[in-house]
Amino acid sequence: MASSVSRSLLRRLARPYKAFYRSIASSAVDEKISAVGYHVNGGPSFMRGTVFWQPNKPLTVEEFHMPRPKAGEVLVRTKACGVCHSDLHVMKGELPFASPCVVGHEVTGEVVDHGAHTDSGIIKRFPVGSHVVGAFIMPCGNCFFCVKGQEDLCEAFFAYNRAKGTLYDGETRLFLRSNGKPVYMYSMGGLAEYCVVPANALAILPESLPYTESAILGCAVFTAYGALRHAAEMRAGDAVAVIGVGGVGSSCLQIARAFGASEVIAVDIQDDKLHNAKMLGATHTVNAMKEDAVDKIKEITGGMGVDVAIEALGKPLTFMQCTKAVRDGGKAVMIGLAATGAVAEIDITRLVRRQIKIIGSYGARARQDLPQIVKLAQSGIFNLKNTVSRKCKFEEANQAYKDLDQGKIVGRAVVEIM
Repeated sequence: MASSVSRSLLRRLARPYKAFYRSIASSAVDEKISAVGYHVNGGPSFMRGTVFWQPNKPLTVEEFHMPRPKAGEVLVRTKACGVCHSDLHVMKGELPFASPCVVGHEVTGEVVDHGAHTDSGIIKRFPVGSHVVGAFIMPCGNCFFCVKGQEDLCEAFFAYNRAKGTLYDGETRLFLRSNGKPVYMYSMGGLAEYCVVPANALAILPESLPYTESAILGCAVFTAYGALRHAAEMRAGDAVAVIGVGGVGSSCLQIARAFGASEVIAVDIQDDKLHNAKMLGATHTVNAMKEDAVDKIKEITGGMGVDVAIEALGKPLTFMQCTKAVRDGGKAVMIGLAATGAVAEIDITRLVRRQIKIIGSYGARARQDLPQIVKLAQSGIFNLKNTVSRKCKFEEANQAYKDLDQGKIVGRAVVEIM
């Protein structure tokens, strides 16, 4: 039953996209250039990308035909790509995803081309040569949720990209140079020298902001902003706890401070991460290996608990801690992904009697939120420099993910590509 519903949803979502591409095909036969023949403004016809083949196997660097954007899409020369736990979940087989694929989903880069028949407004907004940042949720702009303004629930993104590894016509833009076989895309497949991004997922990056550090705006900061702005509906004066202060969690600390939190409590089991948290705006730190995290949070807040608690690890233990750390009527917001099938416990009676709100949050809303996030960074309210703790080369991506898996990266690592 579930599979038939899923197929029905895919057919319904595909209809407008496939109809659009069919309608333009008849008038654009001369533009049907195969991937083999596509050059970027007379430049290169191929690129390198980092490929995930199967769980727990190393990534490999492969050559691809230059990815060709379609209508409403932008070809970006990738400058930097963040190293995120979501990629790691896929690489470890904890989250099912189509393979082989190119991972990497928080990017910055330079616009080099637009798809044929792209609206002139998009071309004007993102001219060739402009600097851009990409959000990992790439809204279609047309589905039930996008029309309502809830782009973080975009039907096409989940039905096509997360379920199939494609863009919204049901096709990938990545093909191996050696044999022409398709490779799937985790979001835009950002761990490559070029990537195709739907224009709805892009925002202009001011030239005053660096490519490398700004890559984290599209996922780590994007996720933190969505959790506190939309899920928690945080107000100035709220007390906030963040459980797990790695790349995304440390971004939550800064967003909470930017939104006027009275207390920002960082919880982790690594002292180096807690030290970094103090630099990023935490008013208090708790090492959960040395003391009970929930008891300490309540002590700090005069026995009440926090107004908002954020869980950024995706573990059953920290899920439970998050729900226990909030005051009566408080909000426990879950942003950490877990392995498929993972479950957590909750005190049902307290949930009911004390009106505890448990909310899931995945990213933010690209068209309305990403420009605001860029402004926070541009104004200096969000400190990009202190959030990025490691920069590495394209060829060092494997090691970066290994170190992330072993807890050796304090904040966020970013791969510098071109």
